[in-house]
Amino acid sequence: MRTLVDIGDTEVKALDRLAQREKVSRAALIRKAIDDFLARNSSTREVEAFGLWGDRKVDGLEYQEDMRREW
Repeated sequence: MRTLVDIGDTEVKALDRLAQREKVSRAALIRKAIDDFLARNSSTREVEAFGLWGDRKVDGLEYQEDMRREW
């Protein structure tokens, strides 16, 4: 899909320098930036992490206290 985005001259010049240094196109940099942004802001990680302790038969506080006793 193509899209039209207004980007300031300063940002375009910075993108061009980075693109030249990385030997990729400006469009490739922008696609990667979007991918990185979406990955960082994905709720999938929160859903995957929620309830990780749920499969354990030990109470979380009890486990924590047992671990600290080892110190």
